Amino acid sequence: MTPVTILGLGPMGRALAGAYVAAGHPTTVWNRTPGKAPEGAVEAATVAEAAGELTVVSVIDYDAVTAILDAEALRGKTLVNLTADTPRRAREMAAWAADRGIDYLEGAVACPTTAIGTPAGLIFYSGPREVFSRWEAELSVLAAPMYLGDDHGRAAAFDVAVLDAFWNALAGVVHAYALGASEGISAAELMPMLRGLGEILPSLIEECGANVESGEHPGTASSIRSARAAISHVIAASEGAGLATGALRAARDYTERAVADGRGDEGFSLLTEYVTARRDT
Repeated sequence: MTPVTILGLGPMGRALAGAYVAAGHPTTVWNRTPGKAPEGAVEAATVAEAAGELTVVSVIDYDAVTAILDAEALRGKTLVNLTADTPRRAREMAAWAADRGIDYLEGAVACPTTAIGTPAGLIFYSGPREVFSRWEAELSVLAAPMYLGDDHGRAAAFDVAVLDAFWNALAGVVHAYALGASEGISAAELMPMLRGLGEILPSLIEECGANVESGEHPGTASSIRSARAAISHVIAASEGAGLATGALRAARDYTERAVADGRGDEGFSLLTEYVTARRDT
């Protein structure tokens, strides 16, 4: 079994190390605070001592990555970075590794720690195909590996796009509970209705994605004009309750610009174009 190294023993790092130990891989670990090695792993005193032919790093952010890595110890070896950050920083990290003779794969964990080491797990990877293929069997121990191409920033790009939807949705959920509470509605009363929204979201996600791909945004079921009215009602109620409305106001701004352009009768998926326009201004 191939020896592997894990740098960082937070919740995700411990899950990664535990998966390798369970699969029978000799596993060396290092953590800034010692004494956190899972049973069956060997704890190294330094990063240089820990570094192996396949070294996986999972820490809080890229500042932590650059602070702990020992470039000389990793020269000629493969570094897999499962620390989430932006596509730009992923590409910068890849350039740093290339300048130091380190084979580099960028990764992004797309599942909770409980899914690591199980068929339900998923991790995005990007970087040289040859490097990914060389270690695909070992990476598959952690979770199903999804290879996204040579561009090192691509895994991070997928990650932040998915997290964009997730955190905006979760922020909307807690905002909804707060708005309900302002009118005396308990979380227990509101929960079934919000769960019902969750059940229809998959079809809406697919429909919106298909529209974005085709460039056609039919508003037969619901138009931007009607969405603007509904969002305005939520904003008014929220402000009456003293709640923040920043995200809602941004969404309404997109609808207002679309209506001003004479496109109010098209579907909500059209607003992708207005989000992009705001980014470029």
